[in-house]
Amino acid sequence: MTLHLCSPHHTSSLHLLLVSSPSSFPYSQASPIPVRIRASFNSKYPAWHEYDDAVKQKDLARALQFLRNTQLDRDSSPARLAGIGWDRDWDILDTCLNADDMKLVGNAYAFLKEKGLLPSFGKCRNIVLEGPRDVVPSAVKASTGLDVSKLSPKKWGLTGSSSAVLVAFLAGTSFLISQGIDIRTNLAAILGLAFMDSVFLGGTCLALISSYWPPFRRRILVHEAGHLLTAYLMGCPIRGVILDPIVAMQMGIQGQAGTQFWDEKLESELAQGRLSGTAFDRYSMVLFAGIAAEALIYGEAEGGENDENLFRSICLLLEPPLSLTQMSNQARWSVVQSYNLLKWHKNAHRAAVKALETGASLSIVIRQIEEALCPDE
Repeated sequence: MTLHLCSPHHTSSLHLLLVSSPSSFPYSQASPIPVRIRASFNSKYPAWHEYDDAVKQKDLARALQFLRNTQLDRDSSPARLAGIGWDRDWDILDTCLNADDMKLVGNAYAFLKEKGLLPSFGKCRNIVLEGPRDVVPSAVKASTGLDVSKLSPKKWGLTGSSSAVLVAFLAGTSFLISQGIDIRTNLAAILGLAFMDSVFLGGTCLALISSYWPPFRRRILVHEAGHLLTAYLMGCPIRGVILDPIVAMQMGIQGQAGTQFWDEKLESELAQGRLSGTAFDRYSMVLFAGIAAEALIYGEAEGGENDENLFRSICLLLEPPLSLTQMSNQARWSVVQSYNLLKWHKNAHRAAVKALETGASLSIVIRQIEEALCPDE
């Protein structure tokens, strides 16, 4: 199946930007190299100072060029036996977020995979679960054990605990006014600031405040780890995971957090004004993976409204555009696939969440995923 885009130029700047609404863990193998070992290694192999500087400066092109140039030397040198040089290759992933050339990011992942450091990268790229393509709500229930409503982002004030908070807030306001305490002026000012934050800053201020609440913060981590792991398993290079609302706003992400990934085939097809069914399926699975992750861990999803909006925008660019029924079916199919994929790799998802929770860099997060997927290696 091949879908065609009616306005391919609208997607020229799209690098598949995912945005969401919103324990201890052994780092024995994935911990950064101790400073003393790194200094000793650099004294014996001074050229590695160049690599360290490139990583520090977030210069992906220079770091990748260095690794390629030293590849043959390390294959036959004492460094290869010690494993120190190869262990440091992981650091290159931490330079990806600043890279403007997404093909360069893809090359970095391809280099590490060729060296055997990313054996699980893309392991599920060609996997499409068996079963009918038409996924009705009852099929979602049968596959996941959850009602389809549990796999949809919640509107604040209308669903979940937020409705109770809203009712309590309105009741409290009414009570204070009935007691002669007029807070309407202050309330109007607060609502005005909230409105301005929503319109001009994309809700960044509210998101920043909310992110300090541990339960909400962890839900964001669960959501983004779902995007990250699914993209990794589907062979989509990850540029980075942004968890700071202010940084997200500066990078143009509409939401509290975001995971940036790249699919070379999808971008190439979009540039040609067409979209194959396999590329669209893979894209949809990664896009709905955050919602699926929340449903898997909490029994229902709250975040992901921006993910749905991005999905709709792509569907409307197709020629002919997908109907509402077709969009709903593709969304249900995708979220079920992502849900089951994450369920089968639950340990890896848990590892990603815990690594993100500690503030680990992308290279550490990816290593934890690999260790969880290949524990005996």
